Amino acid sequence: MPKRGKKYLEAKKKSNPGELLGFKEAVQQAIETSFAKFDETFDIAVRLGVDPRHADQMVRGTVVLPNGIGKEVRVLVFAKGEKEKEAEEAGADYIGNDELIEKIKNGWFEFDKAVATPDMMGPVGKIGRLLGPRGLMPNAKTGTVTFDVSKAVNELKAGKIDFRVEKAGIVHAPMGKVSFGTEKILQNAVAFLETIMRLKPSASKGAYIRSIAVSTTMGPGVKVDTASLKELVK
Repeated sequence: MPKRGKKYLEAKKKSNPGELLGFKEAVQQAIETSFAKFDETFDIAVRLGVDPRHADQMVRGTVVLPNGIGKEVRVLVFAKGEKEKEAEEAGADYIGNDELIEKIKNGWFEFDKAVATPDMMGPVGKIGRLLGPRGLMPNAKTGTVTFDVSKAVNELKAGKIDFRVEKAGIVHAPMGKVSFGTEKILQNAVAFLETIMRLKPSASKGAYIRSIAVSTTMGPGVKVDTASLKELVK
């Protein structure tokens, strides 16, 4: 276990580790115990009652957070012809086809999300080994392989995130920045959790939401009483 700094240890004492708090109280406490000089990201970790090793228990999806994620998202679009113009009008940061693929082959990755029209997926697939490990590969399941380029770009710019349950059954996602304050983070978290609930696999047995913890980039984790979700999540 890595050695923790003095500020972290002081913050952990204030957070009453192990105590279960209502969702709003947990968000407030995580914000209050953040201590970094930069605007920390607020994260959520949800442990689900699923076994991702089975295809019928995989939980994967997307959600547009109502208040965004607190950072400018640089969107690259692989497209040709009229779709290039559509991407430009939607506000994409980088637009092109073969020349962008060559640029990426040479080690350029100055973008956060990538969108591709279906007719570009052949060439784009050839750099999948470069994009995939960085989470940049366009995917139809997350809405980033589409001819509706304008919608894809607008959603990504507005704060659309994609998530996927890990091997341990946990889903991690950013819910914005500490500077958002409790209410905005809470709104984002509710939108995220409602999406998680809608994606519950029929093969999942027993409690679906097993546990939830929230934290900031540098701060200690705060455990959430899952019973408090009934008042928030529809």
